[in-house]
Amino acid sequence: MVWSDLFAALALVLVIEGLLPALNPQGWRETMVRLAGMESDTLRKMGVVSMVAGAALLYLIRVS
Repeated sequence: MVWSDLFAALALVLVIEGLLPALNPQGWRETMVRLAGMESDTLRKMGVVSMVAGAALLYLIRVS
C-alpha cells in the first residue's frame, strides 16, 4: 500500500460524509437527532457491522 492510497481513501470519506448535509441538511439533522437518542450498544453494533461490511467489500475489490 502506498501512502497516497490511504490519503485518497480518507479524501473520499470526507467527500461522501459531506454529501448528505450538503444535499439534504434538514434530513441529515433529523437523522443525527435520532442517532443521538439511540442506546450506545445499538450504535456500537451498527459501527461493527459497518466496519465488517467495509472490510469485506475492500477485500472483494482488492482480490478481484
